[in-house]
Amino acid sequence: MITPEQPPKGILIAVGGNEDKGTYPRSKKKFQLNFFELGILRRIIDAMGGTEAKIEVITTASMIPEEVGAMYLNAFGILGCRNVHIMDIREEADALLPENLNRLRKASGVLFSGGNQARLSQIFLGTAFHQILLDRYQHEEGFVIAGTSAGAMAMSDIMIKSGSSRSSLLKGAVKLDRGLAFQKNVIFDSHFVKRGRFGRLMEAVATHPYKIGIGLGEDTGVLISQGNFIETIGSNLVIIVDGHHIKHNNTSYVTQGTPLSIEHILLHVLAYGNYYDIRQRKFCAQHKEK
Repeated sequence: MITPEQPPKGILIAVGGNEDKGTYPRSKKKFQLNFFELGILRRIIDAMGGTEAKIEVITTASMIPEEVGAMYLNAFGILGCRNVHIMDIREEADALLPENLNRLRKASGVLFSGGNQARLSQIFLGTAFHQILLDRYQHEEGFVIAGTSAGAMAMSDIMIKSGSSRSSLLKGAVKLDRGLAFQKNVIFDSHFVKRGRFGRLMEAVATHPYKIGIGLGEDTGVLISQGNFIETIGSNLVIIVDGHHIKHNNTSYVTQGTPLSIEHILLHVLAYGNYYDIRQRKFCAQHKEK
């Protein structure tokens, strides 16, 4: 008898990139709400247990890891966190160092920075480091895996590897690859609204119509609990792309470069405080008891 998989006890926080790290001049901020003090980084800290949490920032995806690491140390420091460390992992051998594995076992949570998501799957996929993350996320209540931009996109089992917004919806324009599979029923995209990535997420979902596409706006994210319940956090928008009700879809049989034809793909737009149930595929404007 096959038993249903138990929902993960940990928390996933996927951020669309360019989250406010306290570096925006107050007079030039685009958003009226103070999302640096009350927004994404604060929610990450709270989810990890508060300012005493032991936070590991993983800068592997970035081509400028020292600069990115310093920026996060400063941002978390402003918010009162002093037990924040940078994991400077640049190749698989670094991830397998006993000291890094021990630090990962002791962390309250991790934050994957932005950069190139293909580097994350290339270096971590299938390693002992990856397995520790999967095990802790599945079995430890309160353990947090957060990621921004590339760090968010690599969280799903099917990951958008590349593809321009302009050429999307032509078959093969969007390249997909294996991700780290913390979340198996979705596909993430980042910098979504500002860079106009609607077409490429729609193509990804049309290729895998039983996945939910989650397009993350900048300085915006989703907090996913029990591997299912989405809460929108941050100052911009999250776009949900649902392909479960697609009727006509020529993705499987047209040749490379052919325009795609898709009937009845559903979109939802979530703002701060909105909720979404992935398994039931239901939007909720306000919180309801789960």
